[in-house]
Amino acid sequence: MNSSITPLAEPHFNELHAVLDAVAREKRFLALTQAPPLAETIAFFRQNLDHDRPHFVALIEGAVVGWCDVLPVFGQSRAHIGVLGIGLLPSARHRGLGRQLMAAAIDRAWRQGLTRIELTVRADNPNARTLYERLGFQHEGVQRQAFRVDGQFIDSHAMALLRHAA
Repeated sequence: MNSSITPLAEPHFNELHAVLDAVAREKRFLALTQAPPLAETIAFFRQNLDHDRPHFVALIEGAVVGWCDVLPVFGQSRAHIGVLGIGLLPSARHRGLGRQLMAAAIDRAWRQGLTRIELTVRADNPNARTLYERLGFQHEGVQRQAFRVDGQFIDSHAMALLRHAA
């Protein structure tokens, strides 16, 4: 298996949209249950490139199989914070790619001056929570009924990584 982690580039856009849609349709990991329309998603990817945001893709044999990004939060008083998002196709999980993606995105976020990275993880996703903890993320609280999928409420855990703790 030839795999690599690389910064997002325009040739990845269409494949990454398909990966986003596939992961979203699992209804297990993301706030989305399907990807936004392709044009809207491409505009989002272009904005990330234009602003040099930490956004990486995982490739296996040259095909996009996942991503990790760290996006800014709203407000000048919170400009030091980014929110981490990640997703991998089922066939790419449990190979260390998630850890590699996160390491690349976190490193870029620190180099760009962020000092805090936040994320939420569904309570029914203990594998992801364990990975985040191994990377130094700390549990900050439970968000009750944070997700609602097919009529079922699911709690989530708020987690954060502070630069000085990395």
